[in-house]
Amino acid sequence: MKGIAVYPGTFDPITNGHLDIIVRSCEIFDHVIVAVAQNIRKSPLFSVDERIEMLKEVTKNIPGVEIDTFDGLAINYVFSRNAEVIVRGLRAVSDFEYELQMALMNRKLAEQIKTVFMMPSAEYSFLSSSIVKEIVRLGRSVECFVPPFVEEQLQKKIMPQ
Repeated sequence: MKGIAVYPGTFDPITNGHLDIIVRSCEIFDHVIVAVAQNIRKSPLFSVDERIEMLKEVTKNIPGVEIDTFDGLAINYVFSRNAEVIVRGLRAVSDFEYELQMALMNRKLAEQIKTVFMMPSAEYSFLSSSIVKEIVRLGRSVECFVPPFVEEQLQKKIMPQ
């Protein structure tokens, strides 16, 4: 598969699991747009600009990656970027039900846009941004779960000096 893929999400913050999906997506697609959701139901720890900064920093050496932001339906954003595919990560069976619903809804809205599900490497299959933030709040290092730059930003945000 070649072409343009969009990997949408909150990335609050980006984890090694997200990076794993990005790197493997770049092996399949010519261009991967990592799109940070602006208008979300969650209450993110980091602003959109902070999440974009972290993503740009940790993907700067990955060819074919672009960092962008969107507001509204992901499928509308995918259309606006002339992409053919939405990439979604699946960590566990619990993710599958929600992601399947979203993929089927997107197919109904735009059947020409495909959804590709990717599982992260086994070492990241349990990892989530929420878990990472909670570990930092409880005073532990997350160096094995996020890139060093992201851990620095987490420490500054959650445990300011």
